[in-house]
Amino acid sequence: MRILITGSSGQIGTNLALALQKEGHYVFGVDIRPNTWTDEIETLLQDLSVPYHNFETGIGHAEYPADLDVVVHFAAHAKVHELVEQPDRALENITMTFNVLEFCRYHNLPLIFSSSREVYGDIHRYITEESYADFVFTESPYSASKISGEALIYSYAQCYGLRYLVFRFSNVYGRYDNDLERMERVIPLFIRKISRGEPITIYGEDKVLDFTYVDDCVDGVMRGIRLLASGEAVNQTINLAYGRGRSLVQMAQYIGEALSVEPRITLEPSRVGEVTHYVANIGKARAILGYEPQVPLAEGIPQAVGWCMGWWERMLSQNK
Repeated sequence: MRILITGSSGQIGTNLALALQKEGHYVFGVDIRPNTWTDEIETLLQDLSVPYHNFETGIGHAEYPADLDVVVHFAAHAKVHELVEQPDRALENITMTFNVLEFCRYHNLPLIFSSSREVYGDIHRYITEESYADFVFTESPYSASKISGEALIYSYAQCYGLRYLVFRFSNVYGRYDNDLERMERVIPLFIRKISRGEPITIYGEDKVLDFTYVDDCVDGVMRGIRLLASGEAVNQTINLAYGRGRSLVQMAQYIGEALSVEPRITLEPSRVGEVTHYVANIGKARAILGYEPQVPLAEGIPQAVGWCMGWWERMLSQNK
């Protein structure tokens, strides 16, 4: 197959692209920045948040490969709290999705869209079956941008026959997520701080989230790609997560155990716009995709710690 991935320099995009290439598929990446993890993914550097009008050969005047089978749209500004402070970036998320949809419409291509568990909000936080997301209780501009992206996709399916899968991801962690100078993610941030004996701050003592190891996430997306490429008009919105909640305190303790260090934890209230409880209902993923996550947090954290520490050691040795 021939797959286009936007946001191919990010964590999930990098893992997905490498996994697809390992299976022999052709991957073409589009991202605003070079991939800092690998040079094995053909990548076009392009800002997808700019309004474009020409989609004949790509988005804008960019040249994309012909005869694509599936488009996977991961590109987005993804930090919830940052988008509370900079809501214009949420609008850029919507523009990115519109541009990708127009490209798919012009070339009659199916689309996989990365949405988020944030769309469920915090009011109905114990109801996470896909059809029960209540958008009245949108928690943040980031949530709104994902809700808007989903709405655009559903409208393109109605008006233009778009075939799609929407995946609502939840706290994906693992390889290629520790570029902390660019964007702080909680698990690699805690790994760095705890390994150095530094204190960490947890915003929300009772916050419970559904952490998804990246290999499980990629497995689910690849199943979706195969389904769309087979020609089936799937048009489904699917939770893709592990399906079990863990507190941030428990997660930090797992990191401490993997490093043989006792974490120094400071507890603060949850920040504005953040979801404080989410456990995914993954019944639809099982039924439609045959998806079955394999890596619980207690097993995934030691793998993430080992990868992070090994990467940082290699980077340190190269810079000497």
